[in-house]
Amino acid sequence: MSEIKTITPEEVRNQLIEGNNIHLIDVREDDEVAEGMIPQAVHIKMGEIPDHLDQLDKDKEYILVCRSGGRSGRVCEFLMEYGYNVTNMVGGMLEWTGEQKPKL
Repeated sequence: MSEIKTITPEEVRNQLIEGNNIHLIDVREDDEVAEGMIPQAVHIKMGEIPDHLDQLDKDKEYILVCRSGGRSGRVCEFLMEYGYNVTNMVGGMLEWTGEQKPKL
């Protein structure tokens, strides 16, 4: 299987500052995103990803986010098996220095 592409939190932040249209998916649990998530991210819990495949576009690149990069890496592996273009944000929200807002 091909290797998972990675991106750093700083690179993600820079892309957002530059106004790039990137697709972020936060795979953490409800209590985690309640404490704050990247405002541009969509929240789909790791366990619910299989139920949301029809909402994902194989022509888009998705950057997956979790607390430290472990769960998002596993979700990347899963989505890659189905032919999705995914990148893991290594270091996760622990290393995120950009804006955060709680999920309401």
